[in-house]
Amino acid sequence: MGKESAMEIDNPNSVSDQNQISPKFSVSVLQLLKSAQMQHGLRHGDYTRYRRYCTARLRRLYKSLKFTHGRGKYTRRAINESTVTEARFLHLVLYTAERAWSHAMEKRQLPDGPNARQRIYLIGRLRKAVKWATLFSQLCASKGDSRTSLEAEAYASYMKGTLLFEQDKNWEAALMNFKSARAVYEQLGKYGDLENQVLCRERVEELEPSIRYCLHKIGESNLPASELLQIGEMEGPALDLFKAKLEAVMAEARTQQAASMTEFNWLAQELEKDLLGTTADSLPAEKRLVIFDKIFGAYHEARSCIRNDLVTAGNAENVKDDLNGLDKAVSAVLGQRTIERNQLLVSIAKSKLTKHRDEKSEKSTRPEELVRLYDLLLQNTADLSDLVSSGRDRKAEEMAFAEECAVKSLAFRAQRCFYLAKSYSNAGKRAEAYALYTRACSLADDALKKLQIDAKDDQSLTKELKILHEDCRSNICIEHARGIIEEQKAPETLSQKISTISLSEAEKQPDKFLVEKLDVYESAVGEPNVKGVPKIEPFPPSFQAFPRNPIVLDIAFNLIEFPSLENRMKKDKKGFISRLWR
Repeated sequence: MGKESAMEIDNPNSVSDQNQISPKFSVSVLQLLKSAQMQHGLRHGDYTRYRRYCTARLRRLYKSLKFTHGRGKYTRRAINESTVTEARFLHLVLYTAERAWSHAMEKRQLPDGPNARQRIYLIGRLRKAVKWATLFSQLCASKGDSRTSLEAEAYASYMKGTLLFEQDKNWEAALMNFKSARAVYEQLGKYGDLENQVLCRERVEELEPSIRYCLHKIGESNLPASELLQIGEMEGPALDLFKAKLEAVMAEARTQQAASMTEFNWLAQELEKDLLGTTADSLPAEKRLVIFDKIFGAYHEARSCIRNDLVTAGNAENVKDDLNGLDKAVSAVLGQRTIERNQLLVSIAKSKLTKHRDEKSEKSTRPEELVRLYDLLLQNTADLSDLVSSGRDRKAEEMAFAEECAVKSLAFRAQRCFYLAKSYSNAGKRAEAYALYTRACSLADDALKKLQIDAKDDQSLTKELKILHEDCRSNICIEHARGIIEEQKAPETLSQKISTISLSEAEKQPDKFLVEKLDVYESAVGEPNVKGVPKIEPFPPSFQAFPRNPIVLDIAFNLIEFPSLENRMKKDKKGFISRLWR
């Protein structure tokens, strides 16, 4: 959209000098373009909508200026210094350049990227944008005021730099054009109203990544890939081409890294500095868990990129072998970080295990929860060991790492057995707890012996196993003593229970049922300090007497004399032959 307020004519009151001095037009180029781009699609990166707006805007300008190219037959009308009689002619040239530029950016943002033919068309549209931007700069130099001329020159420099940036050649010229545009906007940002100063500073920030990328391509900058990705997170229409280039560069870097891979470095290692650095111990456990989640996300993304490259690698066996090795290495690091995270969860659970139950602010840990965590650690260690040992040719480093995993697995088994014994002890099963504590002590001894044989002695693990060994020995003695005490008290306890048994039902005091205490509140699940389950009502119910209907005996039947009914009975009629046989 064009802002008419942005178009002014210097010295409008000097009527006598208009015939001798040509008027100087004022166009706020950056403000005009920024407003049009944000209101017509580029706020959301919709270049198609912005291109259609530029086309409609040009149609309205041609019609309002009566500068059409003929009706029916097309007759081109050129725009030169003599043609520009008002500022709207400058708008014609500017929006023509914007239409060509937005069309090129539209092709750049295709889902699968531009193919060879579309790329040729894209370069052609950028050349058109450079041509019209150069014409706009020339016209503003002669017909515009000093500020308009500077803004037009910066706009033309940006378009030239964009064309060279897309062509992937002559990075020195592209750098020179971007720096020229940045210098102009830096100077213009020092003057004018506040809105114009903010726009100029935003434009300088948008040009900065392209300048740093050009320096990176020339080799004059040691810009790491992590900073390139941080620059790519910025927003702005001037950065869309930079983001497309960045994706291509990162894909090329991954391919080159896979082709000659001896070691790998990932962006997740920047996050690992917070965990492995000197300030790691001062971080609270919750923040360390959040950092672990970010690390896992970065490694999963890296592994996804490697596997995507494996799909597109084709029949290149060397590249596939390298990518498979890289995938294995990333998976191994991910497994190692998973073990470290679970160890952090174990340390948090152990700190809550010793808390008193009267502390209601924080829930204490049960031994069963630690058993579950050590099960996870054993599974993680087994997966990591299998991953390292899965290669065809096992190297000395891999064999050493597998031995280290075996020692860790033995230590985790000892810890798991110790806390499983604690759970049995809490349940009052002394024999099972005694046997498990003995097994945990034996496993801790085996792990300590293997650590002493290993040249790389892990001091923290050795210290932890020694503490575990001492705890096992003390708990073995405690469980043994408790078992003996309970065995000694067993006859006395049994005699006390037998003495309370009564054979008389009258002396037995039955418990009251809940249906008999409906006026008193009592929990249906029972109180925590009362043994046994509360009874609601007796079952099966006892027999109760209840009234029956009276029984009526009919004894008058034998004393009743009934009348004779022979006269009412039917008599049989006999024939002649029957009389003969009578």
